[in-house]
Amino acid sequence: MKGIELEKAYNPKDFEDRLYAQWEKEGCFKPAKPADKGACPCTASGTVSDTDCAGTADNAKPFTVVIPPPNVTGILHMGHALNNTLQDIVIRYQRMNGRPVLWLPGTDHAGIATQNVVERALKKEGLSRHDLGREAFIERTWKVKKEHHAIITKQLKKLGASVDWSRERFTMDEGLSKAVRHVFVSLYERGLIYRGNYLVNWCPSCTTALADDEVEHEDTAGAMYHIYYEIDNPKPGMPSRIEIATTRPETLLGDTAVAVHPEDERYKGIVGMKVKLPLANRLIPVIADSYVDKEFGTGMVKITPAHDPNDWEVGKRHNLEAINILNDDGTLNENCPERYRSLSCKKARTLVIEDLQEAGLYKGEEKISHSVGHCYRCHSVVEPYLSDQWFVKMKPLAEKALKAWKDGEIVFYPKKWENTYAHWMENIRDWCISRQLWWGHRIPVWYCADCGKMTVSETDPDSCPYCGAKAADGKLKQDEDVLDTWFSSWLWPFSTLGWPENAPETAETAAETAQEGEKAGESRAAGRLSDFKTFYPTSALVTAYDIIFFWVSRMVMAGLEFTGKAPFKDIYIHGLVRDKQGRKMSKSLGNGMDPLDIIEEYGSDALKFTLAFMCAQGQDVLVDKESFKMGSRFANKVWNASRYILGNLEGRTIVPLNDGDLTELDIWIYGRLNAAAAASRSALEGYRYNDGAQSVYEYFWNDFCDWYVEGTKLSFRSTDEKEKDRAVSVLLNVLEESLRLLHPYLPFVTEEIYSFLPLEEIVLCRKRAGQALPPVSQNRILPSSLYKGLLINAPYPVPVDARENEKTAERFAVLQNLIRSMRSLRIECGLAPDLKLDAALLITPGTAAEVCTEKTDLIGLLAGIKHIDFVKSKPAEAVGTVGEGFEAFILVSGAVDKVQLKARFEKELELEKNAIARYDAKLSGSFAQHAPAEVVEAEKEKRSASVRRTEKLIEYIESL
Repeated sequence: MKGIELEKAYNPKDFEDRLYAQWEKEGCFKPAKPADKGACPCTASGTVSDTDCAGTADNAKPFTVVIPPPNVTGILHMGHALNNTLQDIVIRYQRMNGRPVLWLPGTDHAGIATQNVVERALKKEGLSRHDLGREAFIERTWKVKKEHHAIITKQLKKLGASVDWSRERFTMDEGLSKAVRHVFVSLYERGLIYRGNYLVNWCPSCTTALADDEVEHEDTAGAMYHIYYEIDNPKPGMPSRIEIATTRPETLLGDTAVAVHPEDERYKGIVGMKVKLPLANRLIPVIADSYVDKEFGTGMVKITPAHDPNDWEVGKRHNLEAINILNDDGTLNENCPERYRSLSCKKARTLVIEDLQEAGLYKGEEKISHSVGHCYRCHSVVEPYLSDQWFVKMKPLAEKALKAWKDGEIVFYPKKWENTYAHWMENIRDWCISRQLWWGHRIPVWYCADCGKMTVSETDPDSCPYCGAKAADGKLKQDEDVLDTWFSSWLWPFSTLGWPENAPETAETAAETAQEGEKAGESRAAGRLSDFKTFYPTSALVTAYDIIFFWVSRMVMAGLEFTGKAPFKDIYIHGLVRDKQGRKMSKSLGNGMDPLDIIEEYGSDALKFTLAFMCAQGQDVLVDKESFKMGSRFANKVWNASRYILGNLEGRTIVPLNDGDLTELDIWIYGRLNAAAAASRSALEGYRYNDGAQSVYEYFWNDFCDWYVEGTKLSFRSTDEKEKDRAVSVLLNVLEESLRLLHPYLPFVTEEIYSFLPLEEIVLCRKRAGQALPPVSQNRILPSSLYKGLLINAPYPVPVDARENEKTAERFAVLQNLIRSMRSLRIECGLAPDLKLDAALLITPGTAAEVCTEKTDLIGLLAGIKHIDFVKSKPAEAVGTVGEGFEAFILVSGAVDKVQLKARFEKELELEKNAIARYDAKLSGSFAQHAPAEVVEAEKEKRSASVRRTEKLIEYIESL
């Protein structure tokens, strides 16, 4: 046959976009039908031996992953690239196992973040959202959503994400909006949603409430301010004033008490009295409460119920008034003296301190560092704020989610995140779900202007169910607030699959609905009804650890509450992508990287393989731009090795092969391929991506390229044309299976190369080989897959017991040890790689090293030796090395300038002796006494290495 020419240079731009379009056009990203036996690619093209087929009963079970929906506010960053890479690897792996695979894409409306983007744009135009009005503002936000969605879609396609675009969802699409309303009404009717005037986390910049887990606490430089409060009508012998310490003196304007510990003897006489609140012209009581730490400071605490969560609880216990001193923009309101109104907290603080100093009530301040809450979106300081909000009672939901984990319904990878999950569930607080925004799911509650009653409904009411007042007459007003973004996201695993429309259905009616949908052109709605029954619960969730609270825990609660099942079994939590210094990537640090820039320079495969290779469980991924050269080099290696093999097809005939046609070298590489397949499978089943990537890397680069492909050059140098045909046929079989092994990690380059393989001829020869065997026999080592379609749907290699050959593995390990030793000896002697040398081997009888006597051609080829003698003792004028069962010598007589070589050794010897002297001086001085033990031990090991090198150099010199 003719040789097959791949392009000389690996250039991913030539094929990555083309291949993605082909996969999408041919429906490769859509799940195969579970009942269809042809869904298993192993059986798609004919009978396959059970040793090479992944098709088991488990392969009929769908594998489903819902993508963590990126916020529709901007472009994907490197963290998204990591997350989608890991999902794509496991999705492609399971697809190649023959399972019906669904990877469902979508985006999140991201209430606060998206509204901020639009409001910033309006601000540049000199406008606010209030200038536009609610409807016009929402219309403009939809336009922004569409623009950013197009960018995100392009990025995901560039990454090679094999998602089913026909099922894409958005958290504010019609179906998900219905699900959100259904859940709100259902929880309200069950008494799990309530509204009340409570203290919440408030972002004055976003002007909205935040849930507890949306507040990021950071150590911030501040001060502890010491203030005097005067006692009203002090008793004889009693001090005239008390000292209070606070980090926020401006909040004293909202104080309604001063508290002491009930067991603090110092203040027994003052409890029940009143003190004058500085600057506010009010009297407030002194109360006793066990919340106060009597050992801290003065043992007295100012109580401001409307602006501190602990004070709020104290206030409830003592029936104190809660005075809100803030407007929603964070400025001081009408409940403060006029002098401070409309000032920001920072400006008010300065003025309050000045006024306290003037009144003689200010003692001083001390600098401290304390934890301050910030908005997770805009990073403004969060204020405790009293307002009317909607809440979900979380404890009943959390109890079920905690039990699901304890019962093994969900499993965390790595397991350490179980503790984080359990701690949060056990200490959960009610969830504030209302947000004072316009972009989002508007709360489905209406207030009647006539009777004042409230209606909670899944659909917009036409009239008040209590008094009949008409909505058309403007009598019903919907709640102005929207729901927290996470209120739609926590329903993501099942709402995206068609819930709740099909919730009442039985399995039989769901099947009927699906059949009707197919007859009617596979309507999308009917498809979703079937999707929930088929693909829920999903199989795995792959996400970063920074949203365990926001999203993961809530999805488990929602899934159990509304479907009776955990939404997924496996929860793989990966680390964050950071720079080489371990810093989080950000614009302010200038250390961020755009995944598209990496793809433009190195290709998608390089990006994905590098991230997977470096993604160890429980650790962050530290990268810089240079890191991606590793993935690029590997993809290039795969290309060049394949190019060499396909180029050697010129004039060759691919022949049927049986196990008996294999050489020991062939048997060895099949053993290594077997081990790599087993390691990759084990790693991917356990979400150990770095282990999987490293196993296929070691196999292909070292075992296949450096040893096997190089070793087969002996066959191509043969004058026997049949041997050349046999060798190239085995090479093609190994390459074909190796590309299947690599595909989940390097999808583009492997698919491109696979399209050049002569698959028709390979499959035909496999069929002929099987037909030539007796009925009870079959190939156990050679592959028997008859698949010849796109690689994306090919069967993933399955470990085969018959490929395990301990004797061959042991014999080849000895050969590798010998060849590596001789290569190292050449380097130590400074001998050029292309210099052909004479060598001598001394083999210990009865050891595995006796294989060397049979493999002199292979040793000569791979070690650069032109002639090998087997000797009984060490030859003269030779330098040697020792291994298990052998001694190997390079004969320097004639081929090497002995004088020059000896001078080289003597120079190196002098350097090593000097190094030993330096180590001795260092280890005998103060360094050894004061340095950490591990550092001292490292220096000792360096000294030992120099001693060993010195001994070897002396031996070399004596040999010359």
